Amino acid sequence: MKKIVIGITGASGIIYGISLLQALHSNSDVETHLVMSKWAKENLAIESTGYSLKEVKDLADYVYDEQDMGAKIASGSFQHDGMVVVPASMKSLAAIAIGLGDTLIGRAADVTLKENRLLIVVPRESPFNQIHLENMLKLSKMGVEVIPPIPAFYNNPQTINDIVNHNTMKLLDHLHIKNDQSLRWDGMVNAKKLIRQTQQR
Repeated sequence: MKKIVIGITGASGIIYGISLLQALHSNSDVETHLVMSKWAKENLAIESTGYSLKEVKDLADYVYDEQDMGAKIASGSFQHDGMVVVPASMKSLAAIAIGLGDTLIGRAADVTLKENRLLIVVPRESPFNQIHLENMLKLSKMGVEVIPPIPAFYNNPQTINDIVNHNTMKLLDHLHIKNDQSLRWDGMVNAKKLIRQTQQR
């Protein structure tokens, strides 16, 4: 069974974290460990996701308080198959880049790095300033996978969920978890067929 750690920070776009949790929750071969920051919980109330805090927590197998530095995921001896910070605020990104570890999300990311395990960050900010870019470059040089939630339009998304699911597909792909979250590029001929089908709806 794969063990995946998910950190949801206070950046806008909490739906990306929820979407990943939903996809992993539906996979019986995956065990999830969730940490939500204080501002992630605030965003859940602000952004119209339709989910309560309890409903989000219920999607995870284990849930930890962001100040619980004694949690199992705070130790490098806890073996897991990857950690995703989604969405990742610029504050959390900076904390990870300098190894601050002042919250459980930062500490869990820090031990993920020191144990040479997979770490994925989903930075949600626009535009990026030089500090943001330098932090992402620093993390990338350490092997962190930086996957910003940039929408694709070749698959003709019809809803916000279509756009969100495309990003979730990418995260699952990089976690090496098979999925069919979104339509994939299948060549120009098939893309034209898809466009015609969409227009006929």
